[in-house]
Amino acid sequence: MRTLMKVHLNIDAGNRAMRDGTLQKTIMSVASLIKPEAVYFAPEDGKRTAYFFFDMQDSSLMPQITEPLFLELNAEVTFTPVMNQEELQKGLQNVMNAQKK
Repeated sequence: MRTLMKVHLNIDAGNRAMRDGTLQKTIMSVASLIKPEAVYFAPEDGKRTAYFFFDMQDSSLMPQITEPLFLELNAEVTFTPVMNQEELQKGLQNVMNAQKK
């Protein structure tokens, strides 16, 4: 399932990780594991935030994905199912077809 993983970094932990190189190492490690189709970075609510869009093949991967973020960056992590425009169109067409029956 296409998934948005949002990663909010704790300010103090993020500052330490930025200074000692852990931030880049951890982000790259997670990215190599999940092979995202897109990754974006922005400040949100005054915190460093990363947005990873990827295909979650198996939910049992969540601990493997999140533990480095929790342990090394003191991050807050959320997962949200998302769809692209083509998937939305397909879903809406299915709704329309179901209503016709």
